[in-house]
Amino acid sequence: MSLNRRHFISGFASLSLLGSPIFNARAASLKKKNLVVVMLRGGMDGLTAIQPNDARMSKVRPDILVTGVQKLTSDFNVHPRLRSFIECWNEGKASVVHATSIPYTMRSHFDGQNVMESGGHVPYAEKTGWLGRGIEASELGGLAISLPMPLILRGQHAPDNYYPTWMKLPSQEELNLIQQSYSDGSQLAQVMSRVRARPVSMMQQVGNNDAHELAVIAAQELRREDGPRVAVFDIGGFDTHAAQGGEDGEHGERLGDFDKVLGALKRGLKDAFDDTLIVTLTEFGRKVEQNGGYGTEHGYGTAILMAGGLLKTSQVFADWPGLNRKHLYEGQDLNATIDARSVYCSAMSSCFDIDFKQMQKRAFFNDPLQDLTDRLFVS
Repeated sequence: MSLNRRHFISGFASLSLLGSPIFNARAASLKKKNLVVVMLRGGMDGLTAIQPNDARMSKVRPDILVTGVQKLTSDFNVHPRLRSFIECWNEGKASVVHATSIPYTMRSHFDGQNVMESGGHVPYAEKTGWLGRGIEASELGGLAISLPMPLILRGQHAPDNYYPTWMKLPSQEELNLIQQSYSDGSQLAQVMSRVRARPVSMMQQVGNNDAHELAVIAAQELRREDGPRVAVFDIGGFDTHAAQGGEDGEHGERLGDFDKVLGALKRGLKDAFDDTLIVTLTEFGRKVEQNGGYGTEHGYGTAILMAGGLLKTSQVFADWPGLNRKHLYEGQDLNATIDARSVYCSAMSSCFDIDFKQMQKRAFFNDPLQDLTDRLFVS
């Protein structure tokens, strides 16, 4: 099946789960903390999700300015579709890191999404993902639910994996035929042998696999003491070149999809939500000014949305550059003053109980990242 640009950008909801103490002595000895990464593909607009209280916004976005926002701080408001996020905020369990991005500025979805998952600088230079390297650094091990394995979870040693997919799953007879096409002893043949050995329950489709339905599954597994402790969601559709809308419109609907995931996780995790951290990840933001189609073009700086009981407090954490044109990236984008990888490195350090510097070295090539652990997360 060919994969065109629109399929790649819009994609479909998927879920991966990894890291179970039942497989690993170190994990069993630690207090169980869950890390959930929600990838928002297409370029999530941080200025729409978390709108700055700046008069310039109504001038540069007269037709897509978000109305009905709820105040977070004196400087920032939140999109009204983020109801579960607002609920968490009021409980002291939601935060934002604003004016942030990965170190990628070339505005290509394909290249940007590769960098956001690999955690590197150059597209396609890394064969592993930052979360996979972080998990290996923490020596958690475990089982991943995802087929194929997303780049973000790949490490040097790929764990067994499966994926509850919207596509028709192959029968055992079809799997046998597929394996016959691989040479004996090859890596692909070994993978197929593991797939064929799985119980039927691992190969059955569950529901329609909408993102919030997958969140129900994830919550059930994550709240188990002997269950997985890492989950990755994949939600597409944020590439809104037209009809982006303000309170309504495509971008608001996609933010609503994320919010449904957050709400399902919060309800399903129950008390385990207090030992959970949820963070978003996207390839870039959107331009500050709206375009002629009432949308926005590819930009740079964006926002990271976070929720869960492992957050220190509800806050908008930012070194805010402002929206004055001279402070915009290339005169058109919100600038990124915080490397998003600093947030993800700090998150893994906190959730996996591993020293930040060690995580920085193992997961992010010892790049000069800022240790935000004590600023954002509980110890």
